[in-house]
Amino acid sequence: MKYLIVGLGNIGPEYLLTRHNVGFMVLDRLASNFEVKFSMGRLAYHVEIKHKGKQIHLIKPTTYMNLSGKAVNYWMKELKIEKENTLVITDDIALPFGKLRTKVKGSHGGHNGLRNIEEILGSSAYPRLRFGVGDDFGKGRQVEYVLGNFEGAQLDELPEHLDRAIDIILSFCLQGVDKTMNAFNQ
Repeated sequence: MKYLIVGLGNIGPEYLLTRHNVGFMVLDRLASNFEVKFSMGRLAYHVEIKHKGKQIHLIKPTTYMNLSGKAVNYWMKELKIEKENTLVITDDIALPFGKLRTKVKGSHGGHNGLRNIEEILGSSAYPRLRFGVGDDFGKGRQVEYVLGNFEGAQLDELPEHLDRAIDIILSFCLQGVDKTMNAFNQ
């Protein structure tokens, strides 16, 4: 079985530790755990890992957040991976920092990366892992907040949450989305 795991984020050093890049952070940590390195592919950085008989393709789109759907669509077709075997990892301001929630489908909730994926795939019925980044920002400051870096206690706690996200990804690939939701959703 093949799986496509998509970490959403923006390329460039200025975005490295931003809340909006938590999808990239999860995949970087997962690749590091498997001692593999991403290489530049079409529309995304790509690496493949093998785990308990599963082929797991990780991509970090290079299209910037707002055009993530182009990369997702290309890699799904290129690798012949169906939507149900694709998991999109995204930041979510509607969840408290560190809260992780897997869903089978859902709205984009105003997230431009998810909005673009939905537009290009023509559906919102694809699994996603929502990584809570909190909503500690004033009125009109959302963009500044999500493009801001994790700081202080959040930065200290981040590795533990990234590791839990990795556990969720591996569960998704081994047990499917329903069992993963039952085991990990808080």
